[in-house]
Amino acid sequence: MSKKKIIITGGAGFIGSHVIRRFVNNYPDYNIINLDKLTYAGNLENLRDVEKKSNYSFVKGDITDREFILSFIEKEQPDGIIHLAAESHVDRSIRNPMEFLLTNIVGTVNLLDAVRETWKDNFDGKLFYHISTDEVYGSLGDTGFFLEDTPYDPQSPYSASKASSDHFVRAYRNTFGLPVVISNCSNNYGPNQFPEKLLPLMINNIRSSKPLPIYGKGENIRDWLYVEDHASAIDVIYHQGKTGDTYNIGGDNEWKNIDLVKLLCEIMDQKLKRLSGTAEKLITYVTDRAGHDMRYAIDASKLKNELNWSPSLTFEVGLEKTVDWYMANEEWLENVTSGQYKKYYDAYYSS
Repeated sequence: MSKKKIIITGGAGFIGSHVIRRFVNNYPDYNIINLDKLTYAGNLENLRDVEKKSNYSFVKGDITDREFILSFIEKEQPDGIIHLAAESHVDRSIRNPMEFLLTNIVGTVNLLDAVRETWKDNFDGKLFYHISTDEVYGSLGDTGFFLEDTPYDPQSPYSASKASSDHFVRAYRNTFGLPVVISNCSNNYGPNQFPEKLLPLMINNIRSSKPLPIYGKGENIRDWLYVEDHASAIDVIYHQGKTGDTYNIGGDNEWKNIDLVKLLCEIMDQKLKRLSGTAEKLITYVTDRAGHDMRYAIDASKLKNELNWSPSLTFEVGLEKTVDWYMANEEWLENVTSGQYKKYYDAYYSS
């Protein structure tokens, strides 16, 4: 029998690289194909440790290129798609909504059409797994949690584009019988994250004694999940999830942005052997993001109860591991905050 073949889109990105690594290492009898456009957020350096493995290969390609995607999927005849490729930064979606529409909506529909044509109603052993975000649900008040059946209420161009792609995936399930599963995850943190996102941005700026920009009063609340725990949840859902279902993935770990940054400041002062309070003096409050959602919180009990998944790390352990990784990989940080990537990193200081 031929090996099971899985295409993982966006595999050179932050979450995607951790999913690639897990599948390549844990399933040597699978052929894992990494399909990535290599935008500023995609970096093959994230996968140096698996790039020579016999069950891994990389293909550069753009999911918005319809003809390429149709021919690529037809040629490869995959058993599964794990779809992570997406534009994912809210601030950039406010500046350029069309880029998010094209990648997140049109790109997803291109993939759906390609597998529908390739699988031709022979869906046995096939799966299209779409990775989404908790931001599609909108904003919570002081209490309550997002459930799998929480009505969608996206508040930014990014979350609207992801909500639309979720709807298309479900529509292809309903209309064409396509075997699909969707997961909606809370904020991820960990190694290899591009420093436009909160934690790596703050780590790098503390390291360089640059300002730490905090939106509004820093009272927005997010639920944080270590990226390797997200990868393990994706693994479990891909292999054990019920076709047609949605699973919420969360860390049960809510933090106000300002409290999180202050904790990070304490850790970084210790790591850098600076006086306590040194990093906290760098905190700078900036004009709040337009339409900034106040609170996200995931109820992941369905995933825990049905598939026996739960996070493996406490937040304190995960944060320490994250800081240690960035401190030990200063060259990686320098590379992604300079050259072709610099304009994205510098966006925080030009707005």
